[in-house]
Amino acid sequence: MQYVTLNDGNKMPQLGFGVFQIMDQNQAEEAVTAAINTGYRLFDTAAAYMNEAAVGKVIKNSGIDRSEFFVTSKLWVDHFSYEKAKQGIDDSLNKLGLDYMDLYLLHQPYGDIAGAWRAMEEAQQAGKIKSIGVSNFYPDQLKNLELMSKVKPAVNQIEVSPWFQQDHDIAFNHQEGIVTEAWAPFAEGKHGIFTNETIAKIGQKYGKTNGQVILRWLLQRGIVVIPKSVHEERIAENFDVFDFELSSEDMQTMASLDKHESQFFDHRDPAAIESIFGSSLKALRN
Repeated sequence: MQYVTLNDGNKMPQLGFGVFQIMDQNQAEEAVTAAINTGYRLFDTAAAYMNEAAVGKVIKNSGIDRSEFFVTSKLWVDHFSYEKAKQGIDDSLNKLGLDYMDLYLLHQPYGDIAGAWRAMEEAQQAGKIKSIGVSNFYPDQLKNLELMSKVKPAVNQIEVSPWFQQDHDIAFNHQEGIVTEAWAPFAEGKHGIFTNETIAKIGQKYGKTNGQVILRWLLQRGIVVIPKSVHEERIAENFDVFDFELSSEDMQTMASLDKHESQFFDHRDPAAIESIFGSSLKALRN
């Protein structure tokens, strides 16, 4: 396994396992079990995923020392205030059944970010969280948080795939000493990503699949990546990416695939923010 060192000195596996959209508890437990047996030690969940308990249960019952795991969860925007964030952190710990989380993230850049971040800073000081970071923050939002806070985010988890490469945002993260972590590296299969001929031709050189080429491309960019699957063969395939290296020519070819647009929604579109996050943010006023 390859690791990255965060700006707080903590080490994080560069390849992990995501559990977004695995809401069935039995399926989540089976997937995490298969991932642990394959060799994954970084696991990424969130309060909004509704599967923290399943992830924590499998980790606790794995027979592997807790220190070998790197567990990430995220605070949802309906808890973005100082007091509610303190509650949300404790709720995540209780559901996970763990004494601490290795990384805890603000899931979105909306609401009372300052209050929630202050609660996370205090939880870090108390030993409940090892590292704190954010998700889906643009550079200006990230800089604003840095300027108002005592602790700089260690990680910014953003959408990165061959179709949406985010070169500018990744460069800014790097400039600030913040590790970029990619969600949806396969763009959930959109635009035929698993059969794309350009990626497939690269894979043929190394005897690898499109998915493996994509993960290798991300790793070589210094990005942490958390692919998700509920299929044991795919879980194992996604982990088998450390025995080859893409050439500079292959990296340039991958760079040419950028569509320069989110494959999901624009985090700066007011209508999208209202539609997706409005009810959660309004709940804070109740």
